[in-house]
Amino acid sequence: MATPRAFVDPDPARLDALLDAHPFVTLITVRDGAPDASHVPVLARRENGQLVLEGHWGRANPQARDGDDVLILVHGPHAYLSASWYPDKAERARVPTWNYVVAHLRGHLERFDDDDALGDLVARTAAHFEARVDGDWRYDHADPRERSQLRGIIGFRLRVHAAELTRKLSQNHPETNRAAVVDALSARPGDDARAIAALMRDGLTSTHLPEP
Repeated sequence: MATPRAFVDPDPARLDALLDAHPFVTLITVRDGAPDASHVPVLARRENGQLVLEGHWGRANPQARDGDDVLILVHGPHAYLSASWYPDKAERARVPTWNYVVAHLRGHLERFDDDDALGDLVARTAAHFEARVDGDWRYDHADPRERSQLRGIIGFRLRVHAAELTRKLSQNHPETNRAAVVDALSARPGDDARAIAALMRDGLTSTHLPEP
């Protein structure tokens, strides 16, 4: 991804926060020279500073047999920006754009399908996401009915060797423009618009970067 340097964020804590808030990712592999994609929830953690993601596919998913090098897209909030919101729209001939937060993660896949490892993954995944919805379902590895369903999935583990977090938040605009965009987005319906407004508001006092 050709990302202007102004929008690249090297902070691993912000990447971890993005994954925590948006764990439903797009996983891309290549099979027979053509791309494949799946949309899957993942668990993320750090091992000695390295980002590790875990998840699973249905066993019938062709990606379970694709190549080992993968690209994962983490989709954060995004919002359309009207050029009419900028105070200097006429003076600078502003055009509409889009603000967004996204991450590209590259790494090598490890697949696994033994019952104990899959059971552990399902148990941890369920515990993590059930807690977010005040649910109480738990995987019971001792229950043969639940354990038998593991035959329908294949687990994966990805150790990320390259990560790029992009936060395009109008950093290349003067503060007056950024403040106007924050006000406009804050008044719009929808969680994404308000999320972008909140992220921009946090950076309003920072010095704006030169425009390309």
